[in-house]
Amino acid sequence: TTFVSGRVIVTHDSKTSTWHCPCIDGKFSCTHKATAKWHLFEKMPKMFETAKIPKEDFTCDEAEDIGSITDEAAERMIKYLISHKKIPAQLPETLVTSSRDAKALSGFPKHLIPSEDACTECGQHALGEPQLISATAKILTLSGLVTGISTYRKTCLNCDMVYRYQDWQDGVHNFDDHLLLSIHLCLLLRNALQTHTSVGRIIEIIELTERESFPNKDRILQAYLSFEGLTDHDYLYACDSCGYHPAVVVMGVHNEGVFSLPVSEIPNPPQNYNGEVNAHSFWEAVTMEVISHGLYPPGCRNPFVVEPTYHNWSPWIGPHTRHSDILLNTESEKVCMPDLSDGVDQYLTKEQLADEVLNLKLSEIKKLCKKCGIDGRGSKLDLVRRLRDEMDSSAIYNQVFKKLRGASGGWAVITCPCGVVYSLKFNLRAERPSDFADLLLSWKIFPNITVYDNASGLVSHINERCPQDTPFAIHEGTLLDHTAENIRQAAEHNLKVNLPWLKRRKQPEDVGGHPVTGSAEHYCLSDNFHQSNNKQNSDILRHIEIVPELAETLNSQCAEQLFADMRKNNYFLNRLTLSAHMFLQRNIMHNYNVRKNTRAKEYM
Repeated sequence: TTFVSGRVIVTHDSKTSTWHCPCIDGKFSCTHKATAKWHLFEKMPKMFETAKIPKEDFTCDEAEDIGSITDEAAERMIKYLISHKKIPAQLPETLVTSSRDAKALSGFPKHLIPSEDACTECGQHALGEPQLISATAKILTLSGLVTGISTYRKTCLNCDMVYRYQDWQDGVHNFDDHLLLSIHLCLLLRNALQTHTSVGRIIEIIELTERESFPNKDRILQAYLSFEGLTDHDYLYACDSCGYHPAVVVMGVHNEGVFSLPVSEIPNPPQNYNGEVNAHSFWEAVTMEVISHGLYPPGCRNPFVVEPTYHNWSPWIGPHTRHSDILLNTESEKVCMPDLSDGVDQYLTKEQLADEVLNLKLSEIKKLCKKCGIDGRGSKLDLVRRLRDEMDSSAIYNQVFKKLRGASGGWAVITCPCGVVYSLKFNLRAERPSDFADLLLSWKIFPNITVYDNASGLVSHINERCPQDTPFAIHEGTLLDHTAENIRQAAEHNLKVNLPWLKRRKQPEDVGGHPVTGSAEHYCLSDNFHQSNNKQNSDILRHIEIVPELAETLNSQCAEQLFADMRKNNYFLNRLTLSAHMFLQRNIMHNYNVRKNTRAKEYM
């Protein structure tokens, strides 16, 4: 008998009296199975009078019967895996090849037993005998399923430390003792994500090709994320050409890269919060959550889930680029900022939102107009104009913003001119110049040239934030003094300002000069594509074209080009949970940087 609950199909085998749901292993109960049983009991109560209760059908409350562990034991286990069971970032080719061919050659071990014989936690005490966890585990490969795998655990008889099988040398990644991935498949999924193909689509292709039904795709994604969580990535976030401290940087925000987040439910930070967060601790917690999903069945309480808070939400900056593990995140101050109803000029103008509305389908724009109480008749352009005209109302503005951006504020990046990402920040709320100030002020060495589409806003914020030691002390970050003559010549394209130290290191170098250029000068510039954001006449003195050394070679659109590429991932990234979104995006960006550096070396 087959029942459909939403899009989930639950099946009942009357011969073995077992229930099967794609969302969970057969040993566990879930809401879909419960719904199907309730429906059958209402329609066919006699069926349950003779049915045997299957021994393998457990709920989370009966977890002890299936070898589950306590939260404390899970934490010890995860930390052990991270410290002792890391997978090399560069795996031997022979291992990848053998993992690829293992299904055809029956090369996978049938019994996966932990390799540890003595406890590493309490002084090398001998471990107990292997305990069978599952005799029906599956290994997922590019060519289908390998079934009938037995997985085991060992426990220290002295301190109760639990050891599970986690030996990548066999070409297998163990996720939860029931679901395992071949190393070759993991690498395939990594490369697929680099070409904007989701894990779910790859699995669907394999299912159609091999005519086999794989486990739940979300569970497979979690398995892949745990593989990346245990991989020894360095996450350097640096360009081989520009080094750890680029002299010129380009900044931008990907507004469409969002996750569902009720920001109104985020608790206010403690009163003594100073805007600092420990990046190492935060990202370690995110990694632990990713790995923990292999220890907690779906639907069970997971104490390792990272909840969004203003005082524990960290960007990522490469370890050699940041000045320490303590980074800045002052997003909590956005909560206190006035909204449109206070007449404050917002960085996200209604013109900018209107431009993004144009990218929507006509049917979506009509629905948006209806939700905002605006006439939905007319052409696409007519509807966008009406929405733009009504966005002076904060209620309409918020509706449009929510439609376009989701609840979070996208993710911000700082790149070098080569397009390699140095900093990544996941905004809980709409982007402001303060987000980039947080990143720049967390760097060990401030760049000489900063390119940003709201340059004057960034300079004003940093000058207010660092009045005694602002990096933009000269001309407020513009190239020359704000005289009427300089502004006139710039407007007539007759102004040139040479910065020779961008090509050849300044000699003698300035006190506190940048290690690459030797100059202690700092400028905040913008490009021709964002001249409409100029709010003051003096902003024309920020144009890149004024500097010959930059106008000749600088690709000021490298951040926008990155976003155009990453936008192709929105269809699967924006559906993920917060931690999964952040973890996977940071991982994708790391692999993007690695590929970019590798290609640059090949062309040298």
